[in-house]
Amino acid sequence: MMNRKHIRNGLIGAALVLLAAAALASLLAVPARALPAPYVTPDTTVAQMRANEGIAGSGFNTWDRGTLFPEQPWQYGNWTLRRFVGPTVDDAVAGLNLVIDNYNRGLQVTYPLYTAEEIAADPTRASAELYYFPAKQPGAKYALVLSGNMMERTARVKEGCSAVAQLHDMGYAAFILNYRVGRELKDNANYQDLVRAVQYITAHAGELQVDPEDYALMGFSSGGHLCGMFGTDRMGYKNYGLPKPGALLLAYPILNYVYGKPILFYLYDGARPGNHLAPGDYYYNIELDAEVTPDFPPTFHWFGKNDLTLGMICTPLQGPALNRALEGCGVPHRMQVYDKAPHGSGTGTGTDAAGWLYDAVSFWEAVTA
Repeated sequence: MMNRKHIRNGLIGAALVLLAAAALASLLAVPARALPAPYVTPDTTVAQMRANEGIAGSGFNTWDRGTLFPEQPWQYGNWTLRRFVGPTVDDAVAGLNLVIDNYNRGLQVTYPLYTAEEIAADPTRASAELYYFPAKQPGAKYALVLSGNMMERTARVKEGCSAVAQLHDMGYAAFILNYRVGRELKDNANYQDLVRAVQYITAHAGELQVDPEDYALMGFSSGGHLCGMFGTDRMGYKNYGLPKPGALLLAYPILNYVYGKPILFYLYDGARPGNHLAPGDYYYNIELDAEVTPDFPPTFHWFGKNDLTLGMICTPLQGPALNRALEGCGVPHRMQVYDKAPHGSGTGTGTDAAGWLYDAVSFWEAVTA
């Protein structure tokens, strides 16, 4: 027979079990949103990143391919971010964690660029979005970041997130533009998205707590070409009554599509034999050095001597041609050429271009002082 001590201990044990079960049940009853989304690390897999509540719930699009050859769910899922991003992974992870942090704080990250009516008229507009990274202090200047793309593949995580992480550390607000790519490029859709983004930020500067003047447009690769177009008299900010950019900050920009023009003309804009390209018809037919005027925005741009992508489309027709035009028109400018900085280097970690963004921001501050 059990004595009183054993009975008492048994009752106490049972009570503790019941209390633990009740505590666990109450914890499980807490809505998932009440628990902060976890941060990612370089060893987080791509699948884990995309399943993260802070990324998925914020609306931030980490799928880097367009609609012609869409990325499949089984691609890259088991890759770590270290493998997926490369040498700039620490910056990219910091940018992704800003997304998660803003989501956890209840801040809106994703802003659609077009109204429901506009999207109904052209469904491709649904993919055009702004991702907002507020500054540490309200009223800061902002940079609008455009990653590069190779027809269908963009570098929004590698280039965009890495850039905004450094900008945030320096005290600036930033936006990443998710502009249309691939089959959605018809009729300058990507450039229309850039114009709409600046219009939106300018109109909502108070709500977004940014200074609408002296902003920077930051473009990587083909994104640099779009930023450059925004500074031209032919197609730029003056045509839309928008403030002039304080500076253009361009990383390994493609500024002349050379023999890629007819490919884009026929592939995306449905040209037929006998059709002709004219300057201003399509973004890819703009040769930026030919469009520079004395009122062109101050420009910081760089590339690496070992950039094979620029080499394939004739490096002298890219940054060097733009630099001569800027010099000839008296536009404040700086061109930096690195020995070892391949195309797609992003913020430059692991290359000679490491730290370029800090130099570019110093240039931006100097020309807007």
